[in-house]
Amino acid sequence: MTDQASAIVDLLRRVAAEDREAFRALYAATSAKLYGVVLRILRRRDLADEVLQETYVRIWRHAGTFDPARASPITWMVSIARNRALDEIRKVMPLQLDDHKAALEIADPQMLASERLEAAGEYDRLLACIDALEPERREIVRLAYLEGLSREELGQRFGHPAGTIKTWLHRSLKQLKSCLTS
Repeated sequence: MTDQASAIVDLLRRVAAEDREAFRALYAATSAKLYGVVLRILRRRDLADEVLQETYVRIWRHAGTFDPARASPITWMVSIARNRALDEIRKVMPLQLDDHKAALEIADPQMLASERLEAAGEYDRLLACIDALEPERREIVRLAYLEGLSREELGQRFGHPAGTIKTWLHRSLKQLKSCLTS
């Protein structure tokens, strides 16, 4: 982990303890990067400003859930910003998985160029495998893993019990895994 990443991890820990000075420092250190991500997706400064503010509210509220063993701090925060920007797009129009490829391909700053090329190929394979799913199950997987809907919410939306949704998600993920490893 770089010194900068370690410093951001420390700031996130302090933010989790509701340290306002740490939050100011975190904002100063990361806001330009996050704003760039949001603006790239939304292409409107007024919306980007609003989404950036909401992103930092979420970071403030969820800093305690950040786990440095699972992701770099900037990757975690970029993910929050990207997801919030995509939510904003979805308010205007339903999002198809291919509609905003650029938003889904925001590079991890820690990745090498060769790793990004490999990841782009993997992304294309994943899209092909997702397209092979039955339409309703494809939509359930998308809503669960890209939008974060719970099994209960999916059950209400599709008119099936949460247990059925759980089984479908499990089988769909198994099918995706099989597709990706073949």
